[in-house]
Parts: sequence; structure tokens; C-alpha cells
Amino acid sequence: MSEPDLRYPIGKFTPVPSLSAADRAACIEQIAAAPASFRRAVANLSDPQLDTPYRPGGWTVRQVAHHVPDSHMNAYIRFKLGLTEDVPAIKTYEEKDWAKTPETRAPIGMSLDLLTALHVRWVTLLRSMQPVDFARTIKHPDWGTPSLDTILALYAWHGRHHTAHVTALRERMKWG
Repeated sequence: MSEPDLRYPIGKFTPVPSLSAADRAACIEQIAAAPASFRRAVANLSDPQLDTPYRPGGWTVRQVAHHVPDSHMNAYIRFKLGLTEDVPAIKTYEEKDWAKTPETRAPIGMSLDLLTALHVRWVTLLRSMQPVDFARTIKHPDWGTPSLDTILALYAWHGRHHTAHVTALRERMKWG
């Protein structure tokens, strides 16, 4: 039996060009649930636990807690651009460098609150979109021209992916 890949506890993301109505609704619900799920994953962790990497050579739980809202703010903006411009060019950002900026050493409560507020607004947008809106595309330097359906599926996966980093670490460390 092979060792699990600690980088991808729920598996790697597999892009899809479009989603069925049911799959789209499921992704939106996963995005809606992500803040509470992540908050449960980090609940009652001490500072030394928050400063533990989720895998050897990986980010600390604290860095992950600050990364998720950083990433999802970018996702929300990508949706807004995709809805308001014709195949907008999307700027990338250096996630590894963002994970090292000074506020990523701060208590995680502010990032958990930001994630919650952001997702309330993002889900409101997502639930108001029509199927034709999800077919709109953005231009990404690394991903080509994915549809908003593809981006929706990616970020539904992303929230579950990082929550699983924390829950898997808790299980391995027997942190309860």
C-alpha cells in the first residue's frame, strides 16, 4: 500500500470545460460551506499547532488559513471580471510570496472572518448567475481560456483541498 500524497489529500483537481446544472449547484454549495468547514478544521488549535506545517516542506496551518481567503478573493475578482468584460486577461500572483507577508503570522481570526464575509457575497453572485454566464471565459497565462464553470469547479475543490490539509494533519497528529 502506497503512502498517501499529503499535498493532495482529496486528489488533484481535474478541469472540466462545463458543468451540468446539478454539478454547478453542488459546487456552489461547496463554496457556501467552505468557510464553516475550514473554521471547524482549525477550531481550538493552539499557536504551536497553527505553526505546524501540514506536510514536510509545506505551509503551516496558519499560512493555509491566511492563504484561502487570499486565493478566494482573487477567484471572486476573476468571476467579476469574467462577467463584466469580454475574455479578460487575469493577472496571476505569487502564492508562495503572499504566504510569507507579515500579516500571515497574525492570529487567523481575521482571515476566517474575511473568508466568511467574502463567501456570503460570492455565493450571492454565483446563485444569481445564469447558465450562459458560467460559459463565459477568462484568459489566464497558465490555464488558457477556462470557462467560469471551470473556475467554479476549481475553487469548490480548492476549499475542500485546504480543509483536508488541516483535517488530515489533525488526524495524523491525533489532535482530536
